[in-house]
Amino acid sequence: MSKGRVTVVDIAKAAGVSKSTVSLVLQGSPLVNEGTRTKVNATMRELGYVYNRGAANLRANAKSKIIGVVVNDLTNTFFAELAVGVDMVVQSAGFVQFLSNTSESIDRQREVIASMREHGISGLIVSPARATEAVDLKPVVAAGIPVVVVVRNVPGAKVSSIVSDNYAGTHAAVEHLVSLGHQRIGFFGGFPDTAVFEERFNGFRDAIVAAGQPFGEDLIFSSAPSRAGGVDAVALAMQGINPPTAAVCFNDAVAFGVCDGLRARGREPGRDFGVVGFDDVIEAKTAVPALTTVSVDPQGMGRRAAQLLLKQINAGKADAEAITTSVRLVVRESCGAGQNKPGRKTA
Repeated sequence: MSKGRVTVVDIAKAAGVSKSTVSLVLQGSPLVNEGTRTKVNATMRELGYVYNRGAANLRANAKSKIIGVVVNDLTNTFFAELAVGVDMVVQSAGFVQFLSNTSESIDRQREVIASMREHGISGLIVSPARATEAVDLKPVVAAGIPVVVVVRNVPGAKVSSIVSDNYAGTHAAVEHLVSLGHQRIGFFGGFPDTAVFEERFNGFRDAIVAAGQPFGEDLIFSSAPSRAGGVDAVALAMQGINPPTAAVCFNDAVAFGVCDGLRARGREPGRDFGVVGFDDVIEAKTAVPALTTVSVDPQGMGRRAAQLLLKQINAGKADAEAITTSVRLVVRESCGAGQNKPGRKTA
């Protein structure tokens, strides 16, 4: 191999790391641990690699027509709808979106963002993976690339954000279930170590207390924020001596799983058990029974995120803005509105 022709790919292969990791080392990123950094630097010396910083700066400063979109769980249709909303706006502005899924992995998030930066993205929209901290976004911000975080906020990060009014949403859901006569309502699904969980849970808890109902840890059934997680939450709830008669679910995916889990136990959602979701994804309206849910308008959130990002790109500066979008409760059949008393089967 000729020394003058050594590439980043060659270094990655020789060091046994990803191309994105090599790029992070070249950028001096603090996200790479010291052991890996030493290994990559040693490999570069062995191969005789010379970093052309001038060329790298030209690439970094080049204006592209690419918007990076990074989401934490593309298996949740909420994020597919959000990406559609982003695409509606960026496409009409002559941009193309690069979409990537992290599956809640911080390491994967670092890699895909580094890779997107190599392609010269003009801006980044990201729904952060669990445990993302301000330092994880610092290299992008330092490079002058506008960033908009959606769904989950990142405390301390000097970036724009668009989140829904999580507290108001679950508060309204509880109030509705109470109005239907439910006196034992559970909170199903979600990871407790996320800000979204905390906000939605707080709205749930405060509404329970405001309704004069007893609140305890036995009403919380945390699980993965997925359809499978909803099934797991039902299994946990039904093990108790005094199980709830209704559930406010962390999101619609969990709510669909709760409906699956109830049917597996011979109970019909909406008739024998009240179910309320959160998001109002497309399937919510056509599900059987149709899902009562807190409407967030995922496509609308995607459009607003893209509009905010393009405004910052066109302005040439990334002044941070924080937007909280309003939500509304959409009452359909799964909550049991119009049915008999909570928890009682009809003939």
